[in-house]
Amino acid sequence: MKEFKKFINRGNVIDLAVGLIMATYFGAIVKSLVNDVIMSPVGLLLGGVDFAEFKVIIQEAEGEIPEVAIL
Repeated sequence: MKEFKKFINRGNVIDLAVGLIMATYFGAIVKSLVNDVIMSPVGLLLGGVDFAEFKVIIQEAEGEIPEVAIL
């Protein structure tokens, strides 16, 4: 138990937690930037393509089997 407390107090765990939180929020910011700011003008340049509903269907739905698509 002493070794665990010593490990935590060195700051490695805290640094790891801060890095994980920063990476999570940075990923959300980049995703929002791409989806909301960059893709809108690109869609207009391509003739009004709406990328929110864009998907590539690999296999059509058959009966109760749902379609297989890349969103």
